[in-house]
Amino acid sequence: MPMDFNIPLEGGHLLRCTRFPAQEEAASLIIIAHGYKGFKDWGMFPYVAEQLSKQHEVVTFNFSHNGIGDDPFEFTELERFATNTYERELADLGALIAGLNQEEKLRSLPLFLLGHSRGAGVSLVYALDHPDSVTGVLSWNGVTNLDVFTESQKLEMRENGRSYVMNGRTGQQMPLDVAILEDMDRHKERYDILGRIPTASFKVALIQGSDDGAHLRQGSSRLVSIRPDIPWIHIPGGNHTFNTVHPFQGPTQPLEEAIKASLLFISQTLSTVK
Repeated sequence: MPMDFNIPLEGGHLLRCTRFPAQEEAASLIIIAHGYKGFKDWGMFPYVAEQLSKQHEVVTFNFSHNGIGDDPFEFTELERFATNTYERELADLGALIAGLNQEEKLRSLPLFLLGHSRGAGVSLVYALDHPDSVTGVLSWNGVTNLDVFTESQKLEMRENGRSYVMNGRTGQQMPLDVAILEDMDRHKERYDILGRIPTASFKVALIQGSDDGAHLRQGSSRLVSIRPDIPWIHIPGGNHTFNTVHPFQGPTQPLEEAIKASLLFISQTLSTVK
């Protein structure tokens, strides 16, 4: 049975989380990180967590500045979204892991980060920063370049201090402040996933729909050209959300294939580290 919990952060901010306890003896702890304009209760994520929890402890969470507040399904905190830097998301992930490590059972389990889209990029950077604490990263249709903004957005952010991105599902104009670009400028080397991936000591798997965005698939191609040992698992016919929608209308074949591939990768990784 999923259990909601919160982790308070400095500045009055909050991590809203859901734990899916392992239905059998847990083989690992999996943290699922949502992507850009995403949230933990979007469409497929609760189903994915439930399926993975058959053999693993699973935690989903909202980044503190993803725009979701007390209403788990609506973007009601757009001013926080406006300042959602990568540094903040990495700190959020660190605070979540620190909080989970308070429990001895969870602290003793191998840790896997499963990130979707931008959440995969954040997961990779976190693992590159903390290689000794992360056993593996699963990138679901993930970014390999954290610059997800258009040239016109970046120009407007630098000239006016703020730009906007349309949420295609809700129609909201979601603000983007220049603080996001300033953070990227300050941490250019830290956020350079392709530049840092050669040194990655943890296991990585790219799980990607064959119909995912061309720029994302090109990024994956560049990553595996640098690290040919990293598996790039193609999900036939899968789009960016493995053909699922919000509200969730049930699992799709591509989603089931992505879950199956993830469980296999985790199992194979655990067999090599024990």
